[in-house]
Amino acid sequence: MLEQCEATAQILKSLAHPQRLQLLCHLSQGERTVSELEKLCRSSQSQLSQFLQRMKSEGLVEARREGKFVYYTVADARILKLIQALHKVFCP
Repeated sequence: MLEQCEATAQILKSLAHPQRLQLLCHLSQGERTVSELEKLCRSSQSQLSQFLQRMKSEGLVEARREGKFVYYTVADARILKLIQALHKVFCP
């Protein structure tokens, strides 16, 4: 149980930043490119790229390349369920 609590605490720590949480909320609605996220989040491409790289290394998002575009999605179905639950509670 301790291992699960530690893993869960790490995920919650990763979600604790407002910008990362906002990105995951947008990604919970489907796959997005950096350009799409830039418009939705009203943030710079370089800042978003930094957040997405960190989130990718933490296992929160996955990326796939198609031509010149990189598409991001939520990497884990459990994270997706958590984000959707948070959205229901805090963004009705």
